[in-house]
Amino acid sequence: MKGEFKLKASNRILALALFTYAGTSFGATPTTQELQQQIEELKSGVESLQQQVRAGKTAAPVAAATPDAAVTREDLDGLRSALENYKYDVQRLRDTKSPTTTRGTTISGTVQVRANSTTVPVTTGAATTQATPRYTSFDVPLANIAFAGNLFKDYGEGHNLDYKVGFGYAKAAATTTAAAATSVFNLQDAYVQYNLINPAVTGLEDPNLNLRLGQQVTAFGLEAQTTDELKPSINAAQFVAGLGVGTRQIGLILRGDYNPYVDYGFNYRAPLFEYAVGVVNGSGPNQSDNNSKKDYLARLAVTAPVDYTSWLRELKFGVSYQHGKKNILTGTSTTAVDGNSDRYGFDIYYNHLPFGGTYEYATGRDATFVANPSLAASASNIATTNTGNTGTIKSVGQTLTLFYTWGEQWLKSSNGNGVGKYDDWWPKTYQPFVRFDRWDPNTANTAATGANVSAKIDISTVGFNLFFAETTKFQINVNSYRYHNPVTPKNREVIAQFQFGF
Repeated sequence: MKGEFKLKASNRILALALFTYAGTSFGATPTTQELQQQIEELKSGVESLQQQVRAGKTAAPVAAATPDAAVTREDLDGLRSALENYKYDVQRLRDTKSPTTTRGTTISGTVQVRANSTTVPVTTGAATTQATPRYTSFDVPLANIAFAGNLFKDYGEGHNLDYKVGFGYAKAAATTTAAAATSVFNLQDAYVQYNLINPAVTGLEDPNLNLRLGQQVTAFGLEAQTTDELKPSINAAQFVAGLGVGTRQIGLILRGDYNPYVDYGFNYRAPLFEYAVGVVNGSGPNQSDNNSKKDYLARLAVTAPVDYTSWLRELKFGVSYQHGKKNILTGTSTTAVDGNSDRYGFDIYYNHLPFGGTYEYATGRDATFVANPSLAASASNIATTNTGNTGTIKSVGQTLTLFYTWGEQWLKSSNGNGVGKYDDWWPKTYQPFVRFDRWDPNTANTAATGANVSAKIDISTVGFNLFFAETTKFQINVNSYRYHNPVTPKNREVIAQFQFGF
């Protein structure tokens, strides 16, 4: 059709041109005005024909887009049937394949499986009756599960009411036969949290402030609060268990920050100040207070006020303090007496990829009965009965960790722009580190022999971490133990651990 139309138009143009030429050839010689008029008429005819050609080109697609037939009732009935089948499948999958709760809930957990080898015989953690001590073992040191969610959501100002309940695996007390060994799941976290100021809703430039009531991790130092997926070493610092700052407590803690620096381009938020204050029982998890006193705690951390590109980024200094009362009950005493139990801590944190490091210093002051109050509370002066005289056991721990990290797991450009896959593929990251950990449970014990021999222990660690999925890592540590008691020989252990979360 188009070709036919173009041919006719061209014939018309040719005919008009010939007619004009014929008029000018066989007639009298035209004047200048006549020639000008003929040219204008020819030009006008050509423009008219061009418009007709363009109109023909645009008409064809419009005609082609016209539907050949109208939608029938059978077509509508088929669409309705397909929608009903889809609704049925979605409801069936939700009813039979999806867990449901009365409130929105997130399920998470962490599991560790471990193999270790040591140069000294070990009997702890197994049945009390053994044929021979062990030098190697496979273990599951950690398994926990947690449920967290929202009880009330404030979409306007973010005054959300959140909750968390978590349980952790623990080995039961060893028995005389290995077959009788078992394990239990103990309550770990159980708290509600009210968000007084929520920057996730109101804007990242706003401060953060929340109040948490229930059983929870206390705010002391770095390592006692760090979750297992972020700890570089397999074993925790010795002072965490030695001072009891890693145990959960039941109470009320207010946490917040102030004056955050925000860089949206790098998804970075660094508050100038972070703080926490609270009151807890001080008697540990899953039990009521064991005296009429409460433990009071406070923590303050200051981050260097620099922008994201500064080499001082992520440099943070923190101090921690906890004042409490403990029951003094030793030896043959039958009546407990309240005594002071204080904790002091100082920490430095620096993590500027690829370099990073942490340092923590923690000390404890614990009251005890002594025979002579004018002397230090050394092992030989600590009384086994209530003498009416109290002294103070001073304990000190410090830990230095240096690490080097390369890889892409924590880079927004790698895992924040669609690179992470549905099958949990994730960029790999590699992290070698070294650590020095010292613990002295009683600084008054300094003698070379006798009862007051120092129980100080130094642990040097060389390790490597491989992060090969968002929630999965492999760790290997070589620990060298040095005892300040000359009778105890040095020993070394190798630990390999696979940790995964969900």
